[in-house]
Amino acid sequence: MIYQFTREETASTTDDVKKTLQTKNMLVTGGAGFIGSWICTILANLGTHIYCIDNLSTGLTENIAHLHGARNFHFENLDIDSSDPPKIRVDGILHLASRASPEDYQREPVETLLTNSVGTRNMLELARKNDAFFFYSSTSEVYGDPSIIPTPETYWGNVNPIGPRSCYDEGKRFGEALCMAYQRKYGLDIRITRIFNTYGPRLREDGAYARVTSRFIRQALTGQNITIYGDGKQTRSFCYITDTVTAILKTITNKKAKGQVINIGNPHETTILQLAQKIRQLTRSQSKIVYKPLPQDDPKRRCPDISKAKQLLNWQPTTSLQQGLEKTIEWLRSRLGKQF
Repeated sequence: MIYQFTREETASTTDDVKKTLQTKNMLVTGGAGFIGSWICTILANLGTHIYCIDNLSTGLTENIAHLHGARNFHFENLDIDSSDPPKIRVDGILHLASRASPEDYQREPVETLLTNSVGTRNMLELARKNDAFFFYSSTSEVYGDPSIIPTPETYWGNVNPIGPRSCYDEGKRFGEALCMAYQRKYGLDIRITRIFNTYGPRLREDGAYARVTSRFIRQALTGQNITIYGDGKQTRSFCYITDTVTAILKTITNKKAKGQVINIGNPHETTILQLAQKIRQLTRSQSKIVYKPLPQDDPKRRCPDISKAKQLLNWQPTTSLQQGLEKTIEWLRSRLGKQF
């Protein structure tokens, strides 16, 4: 099921960026993925000319099917790790390509590292040749298991560089370092956001690609046990997709964000057990909650300090967890209805 936006969902993300982006040529890597496809949809609605790249290792063609045929949208199935990056003229690059599910990136650790190193370098080179701005989609995972909560951008992280999650954690840390090196050496316009847990329609719920929110909803809707790793007391901060995308678009259009690293996420912590119970309640599911061993290096707490985003971008989340879950459940219920 292709998720279509409501006027209410797109208003906050378009009003303050339309004049800046509607005539631009933009490259979006990972554009068939969860966040990338939302960005492509909104940019397309603005009239931006979009060149979308995705190798479909985790992205889905159904996420962008509604854009095919549009004059201002072009898709290419391309691996950004390739030594022959696209030769196109762009005003900006939004680099979102990367595996993001822990089970998936641990299954493909080399590819994950290369996407955030070789792939990032290729896209930075393209930005340099075009004198384009470069947006890098980083992650809260660069903080590892933080000792400071809420975690500010000034925190350097507590990451195991050789652990099973390091392919993603260190890959993103390297990507950030490479971006800043290009800024210092070439004067490239760099903007980085560290995105905390984001959920909503189009978030994959299947197999190794599933994230905790979509996996819990699928389990609840299909009557399976809801599986919690550890005791469920670990926390995450769940930000609805429209809030995250709004922050990204504000980042790429705000001059004050040039050269900045900005946390994007919901500052309210929720335990994994609370999330499971909330989803079971909203779906009216009879699924049992069961517990499995906690994976190595799984962070105990995750909560962003978003003071910088408030100050620089005039941004903070506006969608409550219940509102976001209700929309996500409705979408996934319709999606699963075609399968069961």
